[in-house]
Parts: sequence; C-alpha cells; structure tokens
Amino acid sequence: MRLLEYVVPILSILPEVEKPKRKQDVTDRVIWTVMALLVFLICSQLPVYGIKPKDGADPLQWMRAILASNRGTLMELGISPIVTASLVMQFLQGTKLVSFNEGNSRDRKLFAGTQKAFGLVITVVEAVLYVSSGSYGDVRDIGSFKCFLIVAQLVAAGIICLLLDEMLQRGYGFGNGISLFVSTNICEMIFWASFSPFTVPTPRGQEFEGAIVSMFHQLVQSNNKVKALKDVFYRPHLPNVMSLLATVLVFVIVVFTQGFAVTVGLQHAGSRKMVPQRIKLFYTSNMPIVLQTGLVSNLYFISSMLYKKFNDNPIVSLLGTWGTPDGTNGPIVPLSGLAYFVSPPRGFAGAAEDPLRAVFYVVFMVTSCAFFSKVWCSVSNQTAKDLANEWHRHGLILPGRQSKDSLQHLVDRHVPTAAALGGICIALLSILADLLGAVGSGTGILLAVTFVYSYYEQLEQEKYLPQFLAK
Repeated sequence: MRLLEYVVPILSILPEVEKPKRKQDVTDRVIWTVMALLVFLICSQLPVYGIKPKDGADPLQWMRAILASNRGTLMELGISPIVTASLVMQFLQGTKLVSFNEGNSRDRKLFAGTQKAFGLVITVVEAVLYVSSGSYGDVRDIGSFKCFLIVAQLVAAGIICLLLDEMLQRGYGFGNGISLFVSTNICEMIFWASFSPFTVPTPRGQEFEGAIVSMFHQLVQSNNKVKALKDVFYRPHLPNVMSLLATVLVFVIVVFTQGFAVTVGLQHAGSRKMVPQRIKLFYTSNMPIVLQTGLVSNLYFISSMLYKKFNDNPIVSLLGTWGTPDGTNGPIVPLSGLAYFVSPPRGFAGAAEDPLRAVFYVVFMVTSCAFFSKVWCSVSNQTAKDLANEWHRHGLILPGRQSKDSLQHLVDRHVPTAAALGGICIALLSILADLLGAVGSGTGILLAVTFVYSYYEQLEQEKYLPQFLAK
C-alpha cells in the first residue's frame, strides 16, 4: 500500500478551499488577492494574547522578512510551515518513499492533501516548540493555560496562512501565498528603510531611521555638507544610502536577467501559424531560493533553540553557537558551527575577514539552489517531458515534424540546463546582493523582485492575451 493512500481517511476532515465554479476575471482575481493580503497584514499586526513583550535580541530577526514572519504577532510562524512541508514532500519523493502518477488527477489530489497535512502537523510542532523553548518567556511564569492559548492562536493563524495560499493557487487570485506575503514584507522593509520618520539612538546621538529622511535632515542641519553626505552614505548601524543604491542595482540586474531565454520555433498543427515559445533562464523562477531559505531557517530555529537549552553540548555547538558579535547589543547571530557557515558574510569586509566561511557559503548556495531547481521541476510537473506534453496538447509541433518524440528530444536539450543554470544564477545574484549590503538581505531582495516581476507578467498576460487570441 502506497504512503499516499494512508492520507485518504483524513482528507475529508482537512480544511479545503474549493475550486472556483467559473474562471475568475482579472478584476475578481485582483480583489481576492488584495483581500488575502489584508488578512495577512492584519494577522501580522495582531499581538499574540498571553505573551509578555520581550526586549531581548531575536535570533531569527534577519530571516523574518524572508519568511513573512513578525515577532510576537499571530504571523510568528509566517510561511515556514508551507515551505517546510514542501521540503518534506520533496525529500519523500526524491527517496521514492512517496510515488505518484503526475498524470493521474487522484494522485495529484492525494499528493496535495499529504503536503497540506504535513503543513498542519509542522504548524502545530513549530508552535509548541516556540512556546516550550522560552521564546515568549519561561513556561512556568506564563502558566499551562496561557501556553495552550498561545499555541492555539499560532496554529489557527498557521491554518489561515495555509488556506490563503491554497485559495490563491486554486485560481481565485494571482500567484501564491509565498510570493504575495514575502514580496509585501520585503517591499515594506525597503520603504521603511528609506522613509521611516522615527529617530533611533546611535553613538552619534539621535538619527532618523529612514536613509532618505536622514540624508535631507543632515544636509539641512550640518554645516559640513561633505561630512554629512559621507555619514548618510556609509553609516554602519542604520540603513544608509549605499544599501539603497545596492538594492536598486540588484533590482535592475534581476529584471534584466529575467529576459534571458531560449526561443523555440514551433507552429500550430492546424493553422500552420508560427507560435514561438520561450524557455526562460529562470525556468523554475525563485523556488530554489525559497526552498533553500526554508531549509536554512529551520536549521537556525533548531540550532538557536537547542543552544539556548544545551549550550555546553558539543554536538549542539557543531550545529551552531549564538550570541551578539563583539559583545554588542545588536541582534543575536550564529558565531560558529554549521549555522555560521551557511549564513551570508557581512559584506565584502566580512568575506575578507573569514574567507573559508565565504567560500563555504558560496558553494553551499550554488549547489543547494541548483539541486532544488532540478528537484522542483519534477515536483511541479515542469520536466522536459511535461513541457513537451503540454505543448503537444495545445497542438504545437516542430515545423515539418508531427511526432511528440521529436519535440521532447528538443526540449530535453534545454530544460535540464535551464533548471540547473537558473538555480546557479539565482544563488549568485543572492550572494552579490548580500555582499553589496542590499536592504533586507540578498535572498529577500531577490524574492521580492522576482515575485513582483512574475505578477507583472501575469497581469500583462491576462490583459493582452485575450485581445491577441481575438485577432
């Protein structure tokens, strides 16, 4: 009996979003997408009832934007359960523990139901671990009843996040929950880093948090304009103008590379009209970096939680030791161990200080993203065979050749290369953004740009494709 068959009894009790009874037009999809975003933003601001605000450093602070997570709110877990469930299913499929026929609708439904079940289980486990690890304070001080309420709130918010993601993927909105929530978080972070009007205490006194606001303030208030410009361009403890320029540069590079593709000259079997198709360099979009981020975030969470409880254990230290760099009051970061080596160095200066860590990080990013890109092709039905079958179903053939085998042979030459090379390029762009010091980390900027660009492509296709077909 296959593993997927064991999920059949619980499919009927799993919460589910029904497919739309009619195809949603652009206006409806925009409305549903905005509604999903509003629910997410509200949950990201509602504090968890029963917790005591903690002023201590947050070990997952720099990962939260990428995970669409907000500390102390209902969206504490963010998209972590969704990404982790996808990683689990990829592992099970890669090890042949789960097998399914991609062309069978029942098998696809069982696979999706199993992934949803794993997402719910992971939501419960992560909620319990957050509370039991002391993230909200000592369990004895909080009390058993409040601990139960906290776990229940996090689980309920996690289920809402899963359903919002499913609703968007079912065709009610655009994209999916991962893309919508992460891109919103990153764009909010960039806007806040640029225009925040609040002041923050620094060794030089009170300064505006927003880099653009601080620049105009310094230019107006300071007598030495050159020194003022130098300060706002390179200030170390707050967002600076150089980091914003690095963010813009990464944005331009990513948008530019989105246009790289191989054009395959096909024609329609019936009308003999040429219908060229493009195989993009980023064939699997940003999913490799999403899955790699999910893997690293789980490593951070487990490592920081274990180190908090068992900091004298040598095996725990191999996973990672945590603290503030140079004894400062900054955020808690990995200082050694595996968690340290898979974290990005702090700019070119950080890479020069520890070249071994920089080399390990580059190799890890490139290999993991290339691997996840190739695996995602199989999981999401984007293999060369799937693409050839899809084109053939739409009546597309190679000029002068009617067989599907010749079409698949051609696609076989491009898709595996595009998947692996696209994953490598995604990793290199993320590394470049980290070294340049872009706002929100290289991975976050890359995710936001690719998500926004994919939304633009979807909207453009929805707007112009019907007009093209009507001609």
